[in-house]
Amino acid sequence: MLQNQMNKEVKEWKGKWIEPVQATIMEEPVFTLQEMFSGKILPQAPVEERLHPVQLLKKIFTTAQGKQVAKATLTLTAHGIYTAKINGRKVTAALFTPDNTAYDKYLQYQEYDVTDHLSEENVWTVALADGWYGGRVSVNGGSAQFGNKLGILGEIEISYTDGTTECIGTDEQFVSTTGKYIYSDIFIGEKQDLSLVSADWETSVDVAGLENVQESDYPFDNLVPQKGAYVKAQEKLEPIAIWKEGVAQIIDFGQVIAGRVRLEIDLAKGQEIVLEHSEALNEAGLFFNNIVGRNKDQRDVYIGRGQQEKLEPDFTFHGFRYVRLNGYDGVLDKSMLKAIVLHTDMQKTGSFRTDNEKVNQLLHNIEWSQKGNMLSIPTDCPQRERVGWTGDMQVFAPTATFFMDVYDFIGRWLDSVRADQLENGEVVDYSPAPSDYFNLPSLTGTHSSAGWGDAIILVPWTLYQRYGNKGILAENYAAMLKWHAFSKASAAGDKAGNARYLWDTKFHFGDWMFPSYMIGPDFKGPIATSEATKEIFGTAFLAHSSALLGDIAEVLGQDEAAAEYRAYAEKVKAAFEEAYWQNGLLQVDLQGCYVIAVAFDMLSGSAKQSAVKRLVELVAANGNRLDTGFLSVPYLLDVLVDNGEEEAARRVFLQEECPSWLYEVNNGATTIWESWAGIQPDGRVGDHSFNHYAFGCVGDWMVRKIAGLQVKEPGFKQFYVTPNTRLGIEAFELAYETAYGSIEIVLQENQLTVRVPEQTRAFVKLPAGERELIGGSYTFDLQEPVAVPTIG
Repeated sequence: MLQNQMNKEVKEWKGKWIEPVQATIMEEPVFTLQEMFSGKILPQAPVEERLHPVQLLKKIFTTAQGKQVAKATLTLTAHGIYTAKINGRKVTAALFTPDNTAYDKYLQYQEYDVTDHLSEENVWTVALADGWYGGRVSVNGGSAQFGNKLGILGEIEISYTDGTTECIGTDEQFVSTTGKYIYSDIFIGEKQDLSLVSADWETSVDVAGLENVQESDYPFDNLVPQKGAYVKAQEKLEPIAIWKEGVAQIIDFGQVIAGRVRLEIDLAKGQEIVLEHSEALNEAGLFFNNIVGRNKDQRDVYIGRGQQEKLEPDFTFHGFRYVRLNGYDGVLDKSMLKAIVLHTDMQKTGSFRTDNEKVNQLLHNIEWSQKGNMLSIPTDCPQRERVGWTGDMQVFAPTATFFMDVYDFIGRWLDSVRADQLENGEVVDYSPAPSDYFNLPSLTGTHSSAGWGDAIILVPWTLYQRYGNKGILAENYAAMLKWHAFSKASAAGDKAGNARYLWDTKFHFGDWMFPSYMIGPDFKGPIATSEATKEIFGTAFLAHSSALLGDIAEVLGQDEAAAEYRAYAEKVKAAFEEAYWQNGLLQVDLQGCYVIAVAFDMLSGSAKQSAVKRLVELVAANGNRLDTGFLSVPYLLDVLVDNGEEEAARRVFLQEECPSWLYEVNNGATTIWESWAGIQPDGRVGDHSFNHYAFGCVGDWMVRKIAGLQVKEPGFKQFYVTPNTRLGIEAFELAYETAYGSIEIVLQENQLTVRVPEQTRAFVKLPAGERELIGGSYTFDLQEPVAVPTIG
């Protein structure tokens, strides 16, 4: 169990696992990814026949008579997601607790100070929904992923002023019922019948007619304390437009988000209204569901009781910009609606604004995609899949560290990645991995891929570089070694000679979804992008991760191991060049292959220069547009800039034809799209996700290569400032909050201002040469032949 891996003592629980009397969560029929992607539709019974009500649990208890409470702490976790109250008062503002983890191996419990909540006689209530534990949360819409019954485990530790203590635990004295929640599923949505609200449920000590719960026998060794921040409501957005579409009303909140709608409205008794959520309108400007697949409804339903209501679901969220409201004939006013933005509560650390408004919108889109995909775990999208794809996080982690302090958030996700790691060392493609992932046939015939599994090495390295804490490397080092051992053995197979160093023995996603195979009349599909590039990318990542593992081993004082990993990396590189570089070209003549070969230093001598030249030729032949996929996009612009091709990088970066970042901006994007042609040049709108952060990895390049902020010593104890005005941006303002204070870099009208936090050192590149600066603020005139700092 992860508990033991983390060297934490197992908490001694006085409370018992309890389960209310309930119907077993219905397991959806088998529906493979092959069937889903083929467009097959399984017949399904109505939602209300398949889902069950939220469970409401209650316990009445008294504090010791005549004693004063000094402190009281509630510790609680669940199979499902819960909200808890004592005497009708919320215990916390956190949402979706416990967080999404590999529950069978790693389930968090939460602690709350409830001292001020207690009185002499107390009512402890818990509302319990399916959540990630039992809900329809898999990619293909399966249910009961970690269990088919909901339950809670908790206790209230009370310390009195006289030094005595008391523990009130979950036990058979709890009773349960159901209420207004007809059902609530984290993907499908929530249905509330307001006529079933019990006004005094949370405060009444009357338990007559309620069902007794049952104690259950579950292990405790997978339980760990809460790590990292909770999901909370972060912002409220007002509609920018409301209009009629037939009998429905369409609400546009102006921004694609992850969250839900708060609606204040008068409803007649028995009146039913339905809210559907979508990220895009179709080419005719009409509402449509851009997300397809089983159990991806994103649909909330309310039944009135003859009064004004303040409506909001409690146990679900949606990915949306547009809402279609049916069942209400009255006039909707903008003041009646709010979109509540939800994500894990992390400190904002970075801001970047330039003299190009389209680039500023791109930065806005990147940041909002990060917000929308950092709800409990780092997800690929907040509507269709909502799973922690390792490849997505691997490519986006450097950008994520700029906009938010993600150290604990990603660290917690890595705990699940390690917990899900297979015995043979494979790091699975996404984590937490629900039972469907392991129990249904794999789409690719394997549970791992180069560039995805390598996240166990690349992501901790990124966190170490940006935050300066070696602990993240030490915590993941054993898992890194297991993954590397698997990779080596898989590549070697039963081969001889240099062929042992080519990772061509299994499926890899490769340069997933590069545009020329995905857009236009020559469409071949995503699997074809993998088949074309998997060997080159598999081998390149084998070398890169091996070399990086050498750096990590050195940081951790494992010098002998470091030399071994680096030597292995050199053998892989030699084998790569021998096998794939022929007659001055790579065997697969695609942009991404040249990018990754150069970025990972896979070619020697003149071959590297020839590869750069060929890359530039391919970019130019493609109309100065990128044709790079998932694993090469993060390196494309770096390869061009670092090899003297700044003009080519500028043209690609500022390109406005499809595929490009600014094409999305020109087509109204407010987040980063899954597909470069989510809206095609002819106006057709695809049934894709319009909120995938992966291609937002260009944000890190902008910070490093345009503003020029780069790490010299991990944690920005020392850093470089090398602004570059030859990439299409001539003025900007950047601020980044480090553990030492705020770094600020401002370039306006050839004046560069740099603020260096105390206890840090900056190395600033100027026309007159490099300047080394200690804490303070400095201004340089970049037109002067000799730059003289003004210290403020």
